[in-house]
Amino acid sequence: MAIVMLGQAILVGAKLIEVAFLKSFLGIGFTGYLVCCFSMSCWAQEQDSISATTLNEVVLKYNATQYKKHVSPAPVQTLDGATLQRLNSLNVADAIRYFSGVQLKDYGGVGGIKTVNIRSMGSQHTGVFYDGVRLGNAQNGQVDLGKYSLNNMEQVSLYQGQKTDLDLSANGYASANSIYLKSKGPNTDATKKYDADVTLKTGSFGLFNPSFSFDYRLSDKIATRISSELVSADGEYKFRYTNGSYDTTAVRKNADIKSHRVEAGLYGNPSSKSSWYIKYYYFNSERGLPGAIVANRFTRPQRLWDKNNFIQGEYKYQVNDAYFFVIRAKYETDFTRYVDPEIVSLDGILDNQYHQKKYYTSLVNTVQLKPYWELSLASDFEENTLDANLYRFAYPKRFSMLNALASNLRFKRLNLQLSVLSTTVNETVQAYESADDFQKFSPSFLINLQPFKNSDFRLRAFYKNIFRMPTFNDLYYTFVGNTFLRPENSEQIDFGFSYQHSGSNYFFEVQADVYKVWITDKIVAVPGANLFRWMMLNLGKVETTGLELGLKSSVKISSRVDLSAMLNYAYQHAVDVTPNSNSYGHQIPYIPLHSGSATVMAAYKAFNLNYSFIYTGSRYSQKANIASNYLQPWYTHDMSLTYGFKWFKNPLLLGIEINNLLDQQYDVIRNFPMPGRSYRFTLNYKL
Repeated sequence: MAIVMLGQAILVGAKLIEVAFLKSFLGIGFTGYLVCCFSMSCWAQEQDSISATTLNEVVLKYNATQYKKHVSPAPVQTLDGATLQRLNSLNVADAIRYFSGVQLKDYGGVGGIKTVNIRSMGSQHTGVFYDGVRLGNAQNGQVDLGKYSLNNMEQVSLYQGQKTDLDLSANGYASANSIYLKSKGPNTDATKKYDADVTLKTGSFGLFNPSFSFDYRLSDKIATRISSELVSADGEYKFRYTNGSYDTTAVRKNADIKSHRVEAGLYGNPSSKSSWYIKYYYFNSERGLPGAIVANRFTRPQRLWDKNNFIQGEYKYQVNDAYFFVIRAKYETDFTRYVDPEIVSLDGILDNQYHQKKYYTSLVNTVQLKPYWELSLASDFEENTLDANLYRFAYPKRFSMLNALASNLRFKRLNLQLSVLSTTVNETVQAYESADDFQKFSPSFLINLQPFKNSDFRLRAFYKNIFRMPTFNDLYYTFVGNTFLRPENSEQIDFGFSYQHSGSNYFFEVQADVYKVWITDKIVAVPGANLFRWMMLNLGKVETTGLELGLKSSVKISSRVDLSAMLNYAYQHAVDVTPNSNSYGHQIPYIPLHSGSATVMAAYKAFNLNYSFIYTGSRYSQKANIASNYLQPWYTHDMSLTYGFKWFKNPLLLGIEINNLLDQQYDVIRNFPMPGRSYRFTLNYKL
């Protein structure tokens, strides 16, 4: 049934994209569209002798990922499979902490909800992509990164501005920064019929985390992969609490979680010119919401259920050396249930239930006009609906059409990208008033330059103008939503450099960027008729000046000893510049001036020893930078040790982790205490 619905979504989306192109594409009209199509067709026939740079990327003495970061016009931070395995991380949110310029909102524990804030812009300005297709939540605009395990993850990347590959969907241009999650695919070794991987993690707070993956090669051209995981934890950890008069040690309650995940994918490579995949993803969880520790209250009864299903697919085809296209599609359903026994009405306790549906299709056409010049036309169609059992609910439906025109110029010492995104949004509701239709053009400009003959040093810069739409909660939440809200706008400028140097047994990299961000029409909640009824308004303005610095090095001391290290630092001066605001010029909540991380990894024979340090400077929990809102800096030390050997001729890995080694007591979010020292044990066996 899901596959049929995906096929229908592809056909419907393709038809809608065709109609939208015929009406208008970035204002060029019907005639312009015919000219574009005719030009693409001609070049596809005449440029057979030209090699597409997307298929023949030149990798010098660095590996592909390092070289791609070096020449990218947009700052890129990447953690690959081997590094992800060695970090003390259970999910994607834990791994992203090691990127500079990132603040993770973590409400504590294995099951705590985790969202990300990059360059002080707010979590809704970050696009999260899973295998090339955007993850979304039209209800609140946030993605809980704690849901996505690292057991099935091959690569995690953060792009400031936007990713610059021309196979990008139009959605890839539609956010201020992007996180790309690449899941593991089936084993490509043609000599192996199957691969199996079994992992068991257990440890503090009642953690029980088994996972299993199985790869099977159906033929030389088609393979499948199945991955499954269970996470169970009671979430009960000790923490110290003070109310100003006395200190006590308490145990965190109602922080338990039970979740399971299943992914099943089918992957095909019919020829050297084409590839495709189709994937089904299922996630189901029940968790407690422990709440804030205030007024000597340590227990909360609220519960949250999440159920997420989606099926998505991608097809890439290289028609000839000058032209290729990509088709993507997705169908997704989300169910959320929130129960609060403390709120009782005539209908009983509060039991809110939300159902979201999403249909998505994308078509990307890329043509190489010259050996150094590529052009891309991308169109996305998306429909989001939200149903809820709330009183006086509007039942909104949002249609979005995104068209992106991007041009890349690639020379030996210069990479230049210009892009324009056209966004058209139409909203309808079953009851009450809907928000107005919306149309906007968003430009971006990115450049990477090699100023000297030596290719080790390169400069980069970008400018990007983008926005984020108000969420369904912003617009339609009962008694709170405001259908007159305008989109929240952002502008960024960035200047930086990348230096890479390598020898026969070492590698060294430095990346640094200075940037400025302006947020206008920021959507904020303000008290309405009384303190129990708030309103969403466009009132805020934020201005951020920042610096990001990253160093990475590795050295092979001998045939048996390897050392590598990473160091990241971020400075963020993010202040409220809202006119007539009582907090004008104050640092915005939860953004530290200084933050950073350091990681050292050592390998000796079959042993791997890893150490990491994460630091977050002082912050304020409210807009007013006064003593009562001040939050102390916090830092953690983590260590892990793994040992691998053969057991019955197959690899077996044993690991132990110690997190928060010094047992520091700290809050990421005020009054939400984080765990102290904890332990985790890993057993992994491959067949």
